[in-house]
Amino acid sequence: MNHEFSIPNLSCGHCVRAVTEAVKAVDAASEVKADPATRQVAVLTELPREAVERALADAGYAPA
Repeated sequence: MNHEFSIPNLSCGHCVRAVTEAVKAVDAASEVKADPATRQVAVLTELPREAVERALADAGYAPA
């Protein structure tokens, strides 16, 4: 499944790493593409959207 999120506080390379690590912690096989310019994150994973949202929020990057 491909999930797309808008993350208001995604603003730099550090944020991209933190978001990627948060998602990979719950699904190591996931693919994460984060763009700080648009503040958008795309996640390709077998997890339900809610699980990815929870991981992002727990890392301090709650989707809007």
